[in-house]
Amino acid sequence: MALDGDETVVGGDSQPPVTTAAATTEEKAIARLSPFPNMEHISDNYGDLELEYSSAMLSSLEKYLPPEMLTATREEKAKFMSDILRKYISRDECSKAKWCKNYWQKIKSNYQPLSRELYNFDPELFLLPSFRKAISENTKESFRRIISEPFPGVLVFQMFQPDFFQKLIVEVENIGKWVHETNFPIRRPYHMSKYGVAFVDFGLDIMLQQLMEEFLFPICKGKAYFLLRKTFIECGAMFDSHHGYYIENGEDRDPPLGYHLDDSEITLNVCVRKQFEGGEISFIGTRCLRHKRTDVKPEEVFHYCHSPGQAILHRGRHRHGPRANTPSCSRANMILCCRNSLFREMEKYEKDFPEWCNECAHEKKEKESQSLAAKRKGMIRIATGGKA
Repeated sequence: MALDGDETVVGGDSQPPVTTAAATTEEKAIARLSPFPNMEHISDNYGDLELEYSSAMLSSLEKYLPPEMLTATREEKAKFMSDILRKYISRDECSKAKWCKNYWQKIKSNYQPLSRELYNFDPELFLLPSFRKAISENTKESFRRIISEPFPGVLVFQMFQPDFFQKLIVEVENIGKWVHETNFPIRRPYHMSKYGVAFVDFGLDIMLQQLMEEFLFPICKGKAYFLLRKTFIECGAMFDSHHGYYIENGEDRDPPLGYHLDDSEITLNVCVRKQFEGGEISFIGTRCLRHKRTDVKPEEVFHYCHSPGQAILHRGRHRHGPRANTPSCSRANMILCCRNSLFREMEKYEKDFPEWCNECAHEKKEKESQSLAAKRKGMIRIATGGKA
């Protein structure tokens, strides 16, 4: 008897397989939820139980329990739902979510915002009419009016009212004052930062979510895609997560990051304020993760002087950083990194060269040239009877 590649039995005896008693035993029922919620059911409160998952999550999920479980005890229902959730959410992820919830609650209970308008973001108050009009019209002509592309994949435009920057600066300064006075340990945007502020920790993620969904996403799809060519992601699905923060660079602030890739599909970089000359941003070629440390080609280099009020939109995989030979300057920037989980999942299974990676495009061209040269050589050999 032999095994085929898929471990099915081939050859040997032709007798039917023997069915054992264990094989005929009915399998244990798999825990499943109902595809439709029972909206008339009143869910229990699980707040007093020691559980892995939050009471709010279990109470929401309870409406999807199968009918026979709705009359079970709270403990039985909690175990049933936890067993299902454990297949999709690890204990580490759950512990991290609990820590974040407690951390955010402590900030919310102790920090008093100054500019509450930022937390209830009104586009008509904070976004320029010309920008809002272009997004609303969603035509090639409307986007041409507000967006310039000084280098492939680097889009520049004005989007915020001056009052937005003033309120944002005041709010960030108030956060810094509160942190200093209370000695509260807050998370920073990245490991080297000592002065940056992660917006989500102070409740400003609602503003960022609105900016991402209603204003940045339209630029990255549909009729605006003509601007982006192959250097941007063609977003067939909405961005589904983000990381936004405020960063200050200067002599008495954080040192600027070196050349790097962002953990994003699309990055919005807004210059909030700048003092003194310099502070140019250098772009040095788009790269996939496999090629992120490869050498820079001269034609990939682009230096841009970022002025206060200007927004730059670029691919997260477009390597960038401060220009090394510019004089020191003080500047503050608002960064919004937009992510698309569907794109990231599809990228895992991408076998062909991604067209947006300059190095992959170069490798593809080299392989095509080698393949063409080999074919020509073969044709010559055939034509000369193998003498070439």
